[in-house]
Amino acid sequence: MLVVAVVGAAAAAVGIDVRASYGAHVTGDEPQYLLTAISIGEDLSLDVSDEIRARRYLPFHEITIDPQSRPLDARGTLISPHDPLLPALLALPMRAGGWIGAKWALAVTAGVLAAALLWVAVRRFGVGLATASITTAVFAASSPFAVYGNQVYPEIPAALCTTIGIGALTGRLRRAGMVALWASIVALPNLSIKYVPVAAALAAVGLVRLWRADRSRHALMLGAAFATAAAAFVAAHLAWYGGLTPYAVGDHFTAGEFTVVGTAPNLAGRSARLIGLLVDREFGLAAWQPAWLLVIPAVAALARARPPGWGTVIVPLAMGWLNAAFVALTMHGWWWPGRQTVVVLPAATLAIAWWADRSAARRVVVASSGMVGVVTLGWFVADGLARRVTSVVDFFETTAPTYQIWSAALPEYRAGGGVTWILHAFWLAAAAALAWWGWRGSLPARAPRPVAESNV
Repeated sequence: MLVVAVVGAAAAAVGIDVRASYGAHVTGDEPQYLLTAISIGEDLSLDVSDEIRARRYLPFHEITIDPQSRPLDARGTLISPHDPLLPALLALPMRAGGWIGAKWALAVTAGVLAAALLWVAVRRFGVGLATASITTAVFAASSPFAVYGNQVYPEIPAALCTTIGIGALTGRLRRAGMVALWASIVALPNLSIKYVPVAAALAAVGLVRLWRADRSRHALMLGAAFATAAAAFVAAHLAWYGGLTPYAVGDHFTAGEFTVVGTAPNLAGRSARLIGLLVDREFGLAAWQPAWLLVIPAVAALARARPPGWGTVIVPLAMGWLNAAFVALTMHGWWWPGRQTVVVLPAATLAIAWWADRSAARRVVVASSGMVGVVTLGWFVADGLARRVTSVVDFFETTAPTYQIWSAALPEYRAGGGVTWILHAFWLAAAAALAWWGWRGSLPARAPRPVAESNV
């Protein structure tokens, strides 16, 4: 656990000085989170109007900032249209070490995430230590975990919450386990409202498990605790933002806070994201880490073998993927690839680790394809530190040959055209073949290791 934690933290920390854009160290929503962290750390307030007037953003955002919100009263109160938990978590690191301190805190969180994934894989799913270590290390040291481990977004803390939730659900669910499950689920929407579907999926799995185990009293207690937290969430958001979501104060959503998903979403068109989230040439997960493709046979094998705890992996993963495909405004944005899926990639990592542990050949596939992604990220970071590319504006222009050669076989959905849709059809067929491979090749589930040592 210590080794993979160091790998995950180091892989994230080495990219801290890669600029997000040519005009700023951080961009997009990142400066908003940092400004709110300053305000919480100094004033215990979400109002960033005084920080913006004092131009407190200049150390990390050298150009004039977009407030992203409209004044809420005659005094000009400004609250960033983002949920408050991430800035609250970064308030002390920001006060102690500035924006660099905040990024280091996230890098350490990425290391904790890697260690937690290893623990859950071994202790909850019976994955061999060597397999779990290799799988966790290659994903921790590559995209998107290592990148979001130094970008100021709630993705890595949310991924850690998902991991804790899965670990709790696959344990005994005694008092400590139920508290861990409740805390991880409640934290998710407070990190970002977009995580509500994943939080709901984890909560549903927990309540169903308790009910089926004839622990109806515990299920009712946990349900009541969730309802209380939901009521507090609504009350707080109405008081702070004047709406159910932080988008209510956003100057981009004057037509209503729920226009964040689009004013006329084309669900049929968005269905292309079901495979595009994996294989898009620029924003697909597999473009930067080919080993993510292995989630397809891994999930198919899980669905057939149904080892203990399989639902705790598949249900939140499916919910998060559907949310990224059909609810998110776009999969192409002013951010590093994979942002909408990071919250459920711990589930994908656990599925791949379980699948790879069934044969030596699979472990070789995970290690070899995973190292391609590690090399790609390392090359990109070198380009970024040399100021040849940035992590948001032109990351796809990296000189990494592993990316440039491999990505040529992937569809470029932003460009469209005949070649894109031919490649789209090819990868749909490839995904079906990978799923069939996983389904046909699934083996009887290995009995999970006993968890008697832990009450969590």
